[in-house]
Amino acid sequence: MKSIIKILMLLGVLVLFFSCNDNDYELGEKLSPSELNFSVVQDYSADAGGNTVILTNNTPGTVAVWDYQTGTSNKNQVVVNYAFAGEYTIKFSAVTAGGIVEAESVIITVTDDNYNYVTDPLWETLSGGVGNTKKWYLDLDADGLSRYFTSPLYFYGTDNGWLEGGDAGCYGDDCWTWAPVWESNQWIMDAADYGYMEFSLDGGPFVTVDHLTLPALGTQSGTYSLDVESYTLAMSNAGMLHNTGYDDCVSNWGNITLFSLTEDTMQLGVIREAIGACSSEGQAMIVYNFISEEYRDNWIPEETGPVEPILPDDWENTVSEITSTSIEWKLSENNPIDWANLDGSMMNGWQVPGDYPDWLGAPDPSVYGDFSMTINSSDNSVVFVTPDGTTTEGTYEINSSGIYSFSIDVPSFQLINWAYFAPDSNNQLRILNITTDSGGNITDMWLGAVDDVNNPSQYTAFHLEPTLSDGGSEEETGIEISVNNSLIAYGDIESNGNLRLEIFNEYGTTLADPPINTADMVFDDRVEVTFTISGTGISGGSYDASMYYADSDWAPNGNGAPITVTGDGTYTVTYQPGTAVNGCIVFVIDIVGMGNDIADISSVSATIDNIMIYN
Repeated sequence: MKSIIKILMLLGVLVLFFSCNDNDYELGEKLSPSELNFSVVQDYSADAGGNTVILTNNTPGTVAVWDYQTGTSNKNQVVVNYAFAGEYTIKFSAVTAGGIVEAESVIITVTDDNYNYVTDPLWETLSGGVGNTKKWYLDLDADGLSRYFTSPLYFYGTDNGWLEGGDAGCYGDDCWTWAPVWESNQWIMDAADYGYMEFSLDGGPFVTVDHLTLPALGTQSGTYSLDVESYTLAMSNAGMLHNTGYDDCVSNWGNITLFSLTEDTMQLGVIREAIGACSSEGQAMIVYNFISEEYRDNWIPEETGPVEPILPDDWENTVSEITSTSIEWKLSENNPIDWANLDGSMMNGWQVPGDYPDWLGAPDPSVYGDFSMTINSSDNSVVFVTPDGTTTEGTYEINSSGIYSFSIDVPSFQLINWAYFAPDSNNQLRILNITTDSGGNITDMWLGAVDDVNNPSQYTAFHLEPTLSDGGSEEETGIEISVNNSLIAYGDIESNGNLRLEIFNEYGTTLADPPINTADMVFDDRVEVTFTISGTGISGGSYDASMYYADSDWAPNGNGAPITVTGDGTYTVTYQPGTAVNGCIVFVIDIVGMGNDIADISSVSATIDNIMIYN
């Protein structure tokens, strides 16, 4: 699609060219084939068999369109390397101000094989090597089974590509990814036997595509060319295996971007255009996931039990401690809802309202903020208060898997647009994960309602935060340290790929004008820092972040417990030295590896929202 757009744009430039230059052509005149000036030259000094062919367009003011049988190009000069002896037909067309002009085809003969052009590991992995063939199948069968990937189709931005290169597979501004689970997103495509693609290097770079679900295409036989420098794959007289739903959303199924390739797996992408069934959608890279025939035929499913959330070893004691008094749980104002996999991990990782997509909408606490769920473990009582003020009282039980069952119907209410807070069909909610502070107290909890109790595939997840009500244990208090955010430093400060927030560093830029009074940093128990980052362009990542602290004589010093940072959002890190602290030399927060993944680190902003010390 980008090539087509490029040609159309250049065609517009040609109109301007012909209107502003005095030459033999009138504006909009279409050249005759005899006026095209191009050459097809076999370089026998490079290969005695004429395997290297130089294609050159010498026609001024035109855009070249080459089809050299094993691939295509729009460059004015192309060097083609044919690995196999044989006769090849080279077609040349020129885009002019008056339209596209086709020249008479040129037929060349390559007399010798030169397998050096197809011995790159990517060629061998794709085809099995010279003299061999290799079949690839879409990773979804008629039983709805995906053997390697979570889905036969992933979605990326139009500037994503080869995942092992660029900036983590990003080569421009439009970079993002969504790797859905097919079981819970079966609208992506139907369970079916889609056929196969067979790549050959037996006598030539031949490809056979058997479109079982697209009878109009049937079985196609063509040729292919793999560019190991640009990680692109071109097919002639054949198109990549795909599903019916996107058939008319791509203008050229032979113009393919290689995303990954191993002995067992392959990911191929094409641009989904705003045409056909996708005319109302924006452009995106749709990436089809394939497995080799050998992998498919020899795959043995792992014998595992049902996938379930993994809670900390002492979660029951932790929950018991915090619920030893009446606890009022409120939905988070920042990220009250998400969807979770069966293991309890969040599918999207939204942290702040700005992370939420248009198809759902942003959370509005004024809609749901009056909801509460009050649990008292002393008598196993529960009280729900919905946003409209309705109160429902009952009792609850919690089993060893973290599943809450209730004696009364859990109320349901609108949370964000079409998304509702509600239990599953068994009137249950399950703990998906919990987070604790350095004192072992729960700071937040995700409860999930499974989509299908008989055949579960995902949870609707609700993010709850606790508030101690009257009669509870005394809440711990600390001392807040004043901080001047205009003086903190942040960025890839040490050029090691980490995103660092520097609160104070005697060896850094904050020494001259410290954001804090280091003499205030006197404590016996711990220091907690709450910070916010934005502008990273990252959502759903996974980065270890921790505080590094060294007091005035380097004793104590060390890192606090790591937390996981997923992207923009607000987080809290803690350092508990185990001994008294007096002053500081270094006081920083490092988010490991995040600096490498931020496309424009100058767009990042960071604030220290709160520094608390405890004795």
